[in-house]
Amino acid sequence: MDTIRSDLRDGRQRRRRHSDEFKSQVVAECSRPGVSIAAVALHHGLNANLLRRWVTQAGSGADEPLRAARTALEAFVPVAIENHAEVAVCNIDVEIKRGPMSVKIQWPMSAAAEFGAWLRELLR
Repeated sequence: MDTIRSDLRDGRQRRRRHSDEFKSQVVAECSRPGVSIAAVALHHGLNANLLRRWVTQAGSGADEPLRAARTALEAFVPVAIENHAEVAVCNIDVEIKRGPMSVKIQWPMSAAAEFGAWLRELLR
């Protein structure tokens, strides 16, 4: 079995070069919600500290090739907010079964805290 890595030359590791497009793609992946830089780095076989540096450079504008990724990080996304007067009244619907007995309860969403206290007492 050959255990010598292909990127080793004369016992020393060569420095890998990454294209600007690759850097932009990886930095953009880091901008998604719930994604950790360490997970993205591991997925692409990168050092997490290196990827953190790329993200920082993209955010500060210090590195021109990463500006595309920085623009993706700063993109403004408008969100429409519903008018509360137009929102339908919602209820909390719960069905509790104990043996052959079944109880259905509807509680107004506006009193969710009271429902939580009531349910907590019921389940004691």
